[in-house]
Order: sequence, then C-alpha cells, then structure tokens
Amino acid sequence: MEEGLIASNVAQAIVTALDWTSSPDARAAAHSFLETIKTGDARVLANTSFLLVKRDWSSEIRLQAFKMLQHLVRLRWDQLNPEERRKFANVAADLMSDIANPCEEWALKSQAAALVAEIVRREGPSLWQELLPSIITLSSAGPIQAELVSMMLRWLPEDVTVHNEDLEGDRRRLLLRGLTQSLPEILPLLYTLLERHYGAAVMEAGRQQMDIAKQHAGTVTAAVHAINAYAEWAPLPDLAKYGIIHGCGFLLTSPDFRLLACEFFKLVSPRKRPVDASSDFESAMRNVLEIIMNVADGFLQKTSYSSSSDESELEFAEYICESLVSVGSTNLQCIVADNTVLSFYLQQMLGFFQHSKLALHHQSLLFWLALMRDLVLKSKIAGIRDISADDLNLGTGQVDNEKRKILSLVNDDICSYILDTSFQRMLKKEKVHPEMKPTTMELWSDDFDSKIGFSQYRSRLLELIRFIATHKPLVAASKVSETITEIIKSVSLELVPTKDLAKIESMHLALENVVSTIFDGSNEYCKYSTEVQLSLHRMFEGLLQQLISLKWTEPILVEVLGHYLDALGPFLRYYPDAVGSVINKLFELLGALPFMVKDPSTSTARRARLQICTSFIRIAKAASESLLPHMKGIASTMTYLQQKGVLMRAEQNILGEAVLVMASSAGVQEQQEVFHWLLEPLRKQWIQPEWQETYLSDPTGLVRLCSETQFMWSIFHTVTFFEKALKRSGLGKGRSLENYSKTSSDVAHPMVSHLTWMLPPLLKLLRAIHSLWSPSVTQALPGEVKAAMIMSDVERTSLLGERNQKSHKGALTFTDGSQFDISKETSEPIETDIRNWMRGIRDSGYSILGLSATLGDSFFRCIDPHSFIIALIENIQHMEFRHIKQLVHSVLVPLVKFCPSDLWVTWLERLLHPLLHHVCQALSFSWSSLLREGITKVPDLHGILAGSDLKVEVMEEKLLRDLTREICSFLLVFAAPDLNPALPSLEQAAQISHMDDSSMRDLNMFACNSMVGFVLNNKSLAVPVLKICVDAFGWTDSDSMGKVTSFCGLVILVAVSTNNVELREFVCRDLFSAVIQGLTLESNAIISADLVNVCREIFVYLSNRDPSPRQILLSLPSITLHDLLAFEEALLKTGSPKEQKQHMRSLLIMATGNKLKALAAQKSVNGITNFTMRPRNLGTVPESSSLDEGDAIGLAAII
Repeated sequence: MEEGLIASNVAQAIVTALDWTSSPDARAAAHSFLETIKTGDARVLANTSFLLVKRDWSSEIRLQAFKMLQHLVRLRWDQLNPEERRKFANVAADLMSDIANPCEEWALKSQAAALVAEIVRREGPSLWQELLPSIITLSSAGPIQAELVSMMLRWLPEDVTVHNEDLEGDRRRLLLRGLTQSLPEILPLLYTLLERHYGAAVMEAGRQQMDIAKQHAGTVTAAVHAINAYAEWAPLPDLAKYGIIHGCGFLLTSPDFRLLACEFFKLVSPRKRPVDASSDFESAMRNVLEIIMNVADGFLQKTSYSSSSDESELEFAEYICESLVSVGSTNLQCIVADNTVLSFYLQQMLGFFQHSKLALHHQSLLFWLALMRDLVLKSKIAGIRDISADDLNLGTGQVDNEKRKILSLVNDDICSYILDTSFQRMLKKEKVHPEMKPTTMELWSDDFDSKIGFSQYRSRLLELIRFIATHKPLVAASKVSETITEIIKSVSLELVPTKDLAKIESMHLALENVVSTIFDGSNEYCKYSTEVQLSLHRMFEGLLQQLISLKWTEPILVEVLGHYLDALGPFLRYYPDAVGSVINKLFELLGALPFMVKDPSTSTARRARLQICTSFIRIAKAASESLLPHMKGIASTMTYLQQKGVLMRAEQNILGEAVLVMASSAGVQEQQEVFHWLLEPLRKQWIQPEWQETYLSDPTGLVRLCSETQFMWSIFHTVTFFEKALKRSGLGKGRSLENYSKTSSDVAHPMVSHLTWMLPPLLKLLRAIHSLWSPSVTQALPGEVKAAMIMSDVERTSLLGERNQKSHKGALTFTDGSQFDISKETSEPIETDIRNWMRGIRDSGYSILGLSATLGDSFFRCIDPHSFIIALIENIQHMEFRHIKQLVHSVLVPLVKFCPSDLWVTWLERLLHPLLHHVCQALSFSWSSLLREGITKVPDLHGILAGSDLKVEVMEEKLLRDLTREICSFLLVFAAPDLNPALPSLEQAAQISHMDDSSMRDLNMFACNSMVGFVLNNKSLAVPVLKICVDAFGWTDSDSMGKVTSFCGLVILVAVSTNNVELREFVCRDLFSAVIQGLTLESNAIISADLVNVCREIFVYLSNRDPSPRQILLSLPSITLHDLLAFEEALLKTGSPKEQKQHMRSLLIMATGNKLKALAAQKSVNGITNFTMRPRNLGTVPESSSLDEGDAIGLAAII
C-alpha cells in the first residue's frame, strides 16, 4: 500500500515537472521531490520505478521510470546486495519480454533493452552466460522480440565504443574480455536474426503482408545496427568466420538495407592490421575489399562517367567509394600479392576519380593523394627515380617489394588520366563562362557540401599533380604542354578570346607546379638520364617559344601570359639561354599596355602592367644566377622607361625589387652597388628639408599632404621601397647583422649606410600620423581625414569573423606575401584613399623600424634614441588598441631582441616605461569593464555607427583580447633564453634558496645581462609589468594566461636567486594569491597544470624565506594546520617535481572545497543516439526539460 502511494506521488511529480503550464513553484517542488526519491533508499527507488514502468501509466511516466532505473544501475548499483541485484536483473529481463508487444512505443522498448544491457555490463560475464539461453529463446519468439534482443545486443558494447569516465581501467578491460569471449554466441545469433528476418521480410512483402514485413524489416535494421556496434572492435576474422561480412555484403544488393550495410563496411574497412594478427586478418580484409569492389564495378559500368544516376544511387556510391578509399589507405597490402586484383582496384579508383559527379571524384582524390604521397616520398628517400616501369627493377633494394609493385602499376596511362581530370577540375563553376561549361562534368561550386573550400580542394589537386610530376616527369611535362598548346589554339580561334579565361588562368597553376617539381633546385633534375633531360628541354622550350610568339594585347590575357612566363622560371635556371628572350618579351608586353593614371577604364591594363613587373621578381627568384648576366640590361631598360615617363612609381618599385633579388645572387660588392643605384635617387628627394617642413612640422601640414594626392602616393612608394630593400637585403627572415657578417667577413651590411638618412624623415612622418589621434588635434581635422581614421568595413568584418577576407579585387599578391592595391591610385572616395595611405605608411614604417633594429649595433648607435622614442610614444595614450598591437609586434619586439645590453637604459627604459604604464592602465580598465559590466570599452570603435550593438561588443572584445595576447607575448620575449644568459637554472637556484640573504646576489647584478633582471630592477618598468601579470590571472583568456605563466616562471627564478625582499614579498604574497585566484576560472583549465606548477615553485623554493605562502593556504576555507603539515611532510619525502605538483594540486582542491573550476574534473556526458533510420513515435514527452536531460534515450539518460 505504501509503495503504491509513493508510486502515485512520483507519477504526479513527473507529470507536474513535465507540464510547462504548471507554476514555477509547483515544478520546483516536483523536481525537489524526484531528487529526494533518486537520492533516497535504493530499494524504494527500484520498487517504485518498476511499478511505474507498467502499462497502467502513461508513456511519459513510464519513460521517466525507465530512466530512473538506469540511474540506479549506473550510479547506485553497489548499494544493493548480490541477491537483490540478481532479483533486479531477472525482473528487468522479464520486463523486456513483457514489453515485446506491437502496441508498445519504440522508445519504451529501447529503454527496456538498454536497461538489461546496463545490468549485464555492471554484473559482468557471469550474468550474461546465465541470461543467454533466455535471450536466444526470446529472439525466436517473433520479429518484435528479435528486435528487442538486437537492441540489447547493440547496447552491450556501449562502454567499449563510447568513452565513459565512469568506467576505466580494470572494469573496462573486464567488460571487453567478457564481450570478446561471448562473441562466439553473439555473432552467430546476430547472423541468424539477419538471415531469418531478411528472408521473412522479403517473403511477407511478396504476399502483400506489409505490416508483418515492416516488423521483420525493423528487426533487420536493429540487427545491422547491433552488428555495427561490434564492427569497430571485434576481431575481423571472427566477423568473417561467423558470416557477418557475408551477410552485410548480401544486404548491399538490397535497396532497402544497403545504406545500413554500408555503415558496416565503413567501420571495418579502415581497421588496421594488429601486430600479432594471423593470415586470417588479411583473408577477411581481402573478402571485404572484394565485396565492395564487386558492388563498385556494377555502379561504374552502369554510369560509365555519365550523370544519369538518381540521387539514392549516388549516395550509395559515395558510401562504397568511401570504404574503398579506407581499405586502400590502410590495408592495400592485403591484395598486393594478387596483381590482377590490385590492378583492378587501381582502375576502379581511377574510375571514381574520373567520374562526372564531384562527390565521388573528391573521395577518390583523397585516396590518390595519400597513395602517391606515400609511394613517391618513400621512393625519393630510397633514391628511386621512376622514369619508366623498367627502371623499378634497377637498384631498388632499399624499397620493399610491395611499394615497388604498387608504384609500377601506377603507369603512364593512369598518370595521364589523372592529369587530364585534374586539369579539367581546377575550374570553379561560378568562374566559367556559360558557353564554356562542360555538359556532363559537375564542377566545384559554392553549393557543394564540403568541409573545405575550393582553394583547399584545388591545393589538393595541385599536390597530386606534383606527385605525378615527381613519379612520371615526362608524362606530366608532355600533358601540361599539350593542354596549354590546345588552349592557346582555341583562344586564337575564338571571336571573344576571354570566354575561355577561367581555363587559361587555371592552367598556369598546373604549369607552375609541374615545372617547379621537375626543376626543384635540389639536384633531383640532375639525376635524370641525358635522354630524359633532352626530352624535357625540348618540350618546355617548345612551349616557351609558343608563349613568346603570342601577340595577345587584351590586358587580361597579357596578365595570364605573364603568369605562364614566370611559371617557367625554374626551367630557366637550367637553360639560361632562353632568359634573354623571356626578359625581352616581358618588356614588350609592358610597353604594349596603355600607360594611364586615373582612367578607370584602364584598371585591367593597370593590373596587367603590375603583374608583368611582378613576373620579373618571380623569375629572378626561380632562375637565380641565370639572370645575373641580364641584370645591367634590365637596369638600363628601367632607366630608359623612367626617362620616357612611362613607368609608374609602383612599377619602378617592383622592378627595383626584382633587381635586388638578382643582386642577392651576386657578390657583396655588386649588391652594394645595386643598393646605391636604386636608393640614391630616392635619397636626394627624401632628405629635402622643404617637404618635411611643409608637411610634417605640424598636423595641419599632414592634412595638406593628404589633399595632394600625387605627392602623397609618391611618399608612400618611397617608404614601401625602403621596406622592400631591407627585406631583400637579407633581413626579411630574421637575419641580423651577426648572421650577415658570417658570410661577408668584414664587409658592412649593404643597408647600414642608408639608415642615417632614411629613418629621420620616416620618424617625423610616423609622429605626424600618430598625432592625428590626439583629441586636441582630432577636433580640428576636416571631415574626410576624421572619416579616414575610423576602422574600415573590411577590418570590422574581419574582426567579426563573418567570412574569410579575400584580397581586394585590385590587389596583387607578391611572392613575399605582400600586396599592392592598384585601387590606391585610382578613383576612390577621398577618405578611403587617405585611410589606405595612412595604413600603408604605418604598416611599412613599422616594418622598416623593426627590420632596422635587427642590424643591432649599426642601428642603435647611429640613430638618435630621443627622436625615435618621441615619434612612437608621444601619443601612446591616444593610440587605438589595434595600432598599439601592431607597434609592439612590428617594432618593439625586435628592438628588445636586438638592443645591445649596454644600451638598455638609453633605449629600452625610456621607450618601455610610457608604453607599459599606458597599456597596464588600458587593459585593466577594459577587462574590469568587461568582467563587471559585460561591456568592453576600447578606443578603436569611436565614431562607428554600428547597426548592431552585439556586433560592436564582439569587435570590442576581439580587439581587447588581441592586444592582451600581444602584450603577454611581449612579456614572453623578455623571458627569452638569449636575453637572460646570466640566470641560473632552477636546480642551481634551489641550492641558493637555502642560503642567507647576505650570501645571495643583489638584483642589480642581473640587470646588465638579463632582460628580466633589467625589467625587475627598474621600478618604472617592474610595477606595470608585475601588475599586468597579477591582473592577467583574473582575465578569462587562457592563451594570454599561458604566456604570462611562462614569464612568471622567470620572475620566480629571479626572486629565488636574489636577496631582493620586495620582489620576494610580491612573488610570495601577490603572485601566489593571484595564481590560486586564476584557478577559480574555468577558462584556465587548459593551463591548470602550469598554474599549479607556479604554486609549487613558490612554495617549495620560497616558503622557507617568507611566511606568505603558508598564510595564504591556511586562509583557504577548507584547510587545517594538520593538512598543511601533512602536505609539507609529503613534499619533503619526494624530490620529483611531478609528484610535488600532484601534492600541490590535491592540496588546493581540498583546501578550497573543490571550488577551483580549472582543476575540477571535467566528465564527458556520453549520449547514446537512436540508431534507427525510421521515424519513431516518442509519445508526448516534451522535447527538453531539466527532468529528462535533453530527451536522451538509452544508458546515458541519467537524471
């Protein structure tokens, strides 16, 4: 009677909790009552739940009762004694038998099966063996009973296939062992159910008994899903032995079940061969492959490259192709011994690669890419150059026979077909002229459902082309030359030649990759036989002569022709005789294009001219020394064109950069002469005091400069060329003067003599630009200049991450990654023009200063630090966050890295103090505002009328995090080993820490040979730096936190190594407390181990010299003095940092009452998804509620 009353009360509580029309108080009371039942007596919970799963109650109540039973089994099973558990199991098994009724809802059947499976997993193999006879008997009772048994068998291995932190170690191994031992009973049972009910479903459907046929079909579906639960881990020979592979292979012929069967093959095909596997594994995998190949052959013969298949057929083919790719990627060795099967398999993969449907082609592309990457790279390492199949038999002992055999089957024909298809598919549907689109082939389009974009897809195609060119250079050279020749002929016959523009443009990428692979500069080309070299020479020389003979004048075509010519640059390295004709052709193309400045109709010509100039750079880099004999001739032609006035400044810059690249291959003397020739004309204009006084003496002068467009852009091009000269002088990749001196003995760096005249006007220009953000100046500025200072739409979109930013349609990307925007000198709104100019000056100016700093002494001892610091720091308090980030990254980082230590006070102290002081205050204010008010206050978005407050908040937070990370990275630069050679190791510091303060070194002894020591010894720097460190532990940005933690490690090291009481007190009190506070933030979970280690280092090495760490720990809410003493005793017993860190972690968790979110155990919630492909009726259970935990069904639905 009492149990019935409790059951009624629980039922009423469930109804109330699920009824959204109930009052909040009523629902809260219902939840509280249910929680009391769940956490109360386990026997009451069991009896009540078993009463509520009976048919007397509604579906909603029964469903929740099943979940309560599962909750008991998973979390409270040990509270029942063995007899009670056995009785519970028998009742659950009987319940599964009782619920096998056509009238029962599928969700309830699923819960009943899941409950029995959960009990078996908890009790282990003994219970399974006891239940097995009744399970087999139940499966024979009818299709509904068989479906329930299949469901239960599907749930059994759930904890093997899905990670569950509640089931680790011995229990998991015991479950896996028990299931493996039971496979001889489980797999035959599943095969029997599959065979029996598939046949019954077909027979009943033939009799038009559709209701009964659906029941049998449901059993087949459940059986296949159960099989798939074992396919991931059960030994492959067992799956073959008990007929599972055969049965699922048969289902591939059934339109109703073939997609389900595909899932099985998708799971087994990538199974890797165990180390101790017998030949049975290879036999089973070969069986898998043969089944899939037979199905694939039927599809390929039926479609034969057409697109006439229906959608269901294509979906099926995608699954089959995916399985073929998996087998080929992991188990190709299983068929390598059979030449016929292996050849047939490669032909099938080629058929999918050539298929008109993009999805099938894309699947096959992944196979060919993986195969060729593996084969070609390994053959190169082993020294094989596979020019023909016969070559494979010569001197290939280092490569195993399997690889050589596969490589020999990738013959000329296969490579030729792959190249043909790859060339055709490098086109994007949206770019192709409607009249030129292929009739059958499905090209890549924006609508294609893929995890990658077109650029990544095309990159994969180009990578495959490179592998083919490595494997079969003659085939690749011949095919790319023939294809380009055909395109050239078709263009000459077209009335509108630009119709085929997409194909013309795409083929230059293919040519570039083939040529760069064959003539890759690593002496691979020299390993070819003389006959092969002559053949390659003839083919590319013939193609080059065709390109040179073209008389294209259309700017778009001229631009493409420039691409083709520079793609042949690596070829010119080995055949320099052709260099002269290429150079002449480029200058001819440049002269044939119209020279106009502001006419918008000539924008394509303008772009083409820039592209032709850029081709000189690309050829100079690729052909290397081959261009040296022509360098003077190129310089003379440049001078001639300048004198005629038909060479724009941007074009002069690019051609000048090309000459710099050529000079880098010459001697030091020649390089210095080239620098002088290029920079001397600029020097004469740049050092003139008139323009500096007119435009840079005050902000109004800079405003006047912005209104004089031609002179404004002339300054821009001068500054950008200075940057290019510095990069091309050998400083672009971090080379310092010391690196340069190693190769040039006593000869000075070619740019050293130019810094003294180059930098002073540049600093004035940057100072003038910085001053515009000063409030007193900004108020007086004209509207167009104010508008130019506001962030552009492109920058805001980039901050929002709404789409990947592409280069402006008028932007040329050079080989070094830089861009030149041709729109900067065309008709643009004046504020856009000014914004682009200021951004360009800032970008290049900062880059010049940073590159100059890498020259070390030559820079720091010849430049006036006062003017340098004033230019950068004078208006630092008015700078926007994005500009400070750029300044730190581009200028201050190299300054700190390369500044001589004897100049740290002169340069760094005066430079860093105002910066760090301002940044410390700005970050503290913005983060405080964000964390307390949810509003990030940054200066960058002032003046922007955003359409969405949410977007503004996102942008502001992104700007704040970007600057925070940059500043924290800057602190990490201070801690670089190269800048701190005087600091001892932590082991040495540990020995020092036991001495008296009088025995240790003073902090100022580290200030001259340790950057961290210098910063900490200087209070004007130490105060803001240490405040940033302490504050950062409260900021929710784990990326920044990781950098700060590394810097703090050196701060601790200095505190341990010196006798500075003030620093030691800061570390022991402020830093120790801040780190513990940082562990309360869940965002710091990823670096929690580092934070715990900081606490360990402070306590282990400093607690004997300062009481603060002990006092702070004792102030935590859940610790006693006894706990602390036990912790200290544990530390004394071990010298292992790893063990000490574990002790510290345990202490912190205990002392805070497990309130440190960064250390809290993060348990994953594992849901079991409904595996059926048929829609199921879940009754009237709401879609979500706190009671049913997201409406999960199965073992993971724990309430």
